[in-house]
Amino acid sequence: MARRGLLIILSSPSGAGKSTLARRLMAWDETIRFSVSATTRAPRAGEGDGREYYFRARAEFEGMIADGEMLEHAEVFGNFYGSPKAPVEAALRDGRDMLFDIDWQGGQQVRNSSLGKDVVSIFVLPPSIAELETRLRMRAQDSDAVIAGRMRKSRDESSHWAEYDYVLVNDDLERTEAALRGIIEAERLRRERQTGLNGFVRALNTEFERRAGA
Repeated sequence: MARRGLLIILSSPSGAGKSTLARRLMAWDETIRFSVSATTRAPRAGEGDGREYYFRARAEFEGMIADGEMLEHAEVFGNFYGSPKAPVEAALRDGRDMLFDIDWQGGQQVRNSSLGKDVVSIFVLPPSIAELETRLRMRAQDSDAVIAGRMRKSRDESSHWAEYDYVLVNDDLERTEAALRGIIEAERLRRERQTGLNGFVRALNTEFERRAGA
């Protein structure tokens, strides 16, 4: 059955498991594609345009914003980052699902965009604040000051849970992944997303009429 694709927004405070779940989701279904963002920062060694990011000059990026060609955008440390609309629109028309790993502000912009009807938004919460801090420390990448800053930001991020369609508490990774898969499978079956459904039902009705006249 032909269908329109999903625009999957996955958000969480740092350390709640969002990135791991995103990787697992794409491994489970390789047709799900990660949305490639655009940025005005310079490419780093080994990065390619259209792979890690779409690298754009600041004037071009600002022009895309003005022309409504960005689903969401933000300026971070002097550089713009955002999600171009055209590749996402093309994927959705073709029945392909796009995954967005963005914060609540980006998610809010996407939900309020012209593609808002295609959005399925999922927020991932940690089982406890103590567990969240433990996960951040287990990375062994950040200083105490950086971890403290991440914890403050996590509190702000978590306060936006009610803006999402679904909320998952990641107390068990396997169980949370199974729930995430279930959400995607159910959302794909929504009547309004099955673009081939009208034609299929018409064919059923034609068959009924043919049998009735036999």
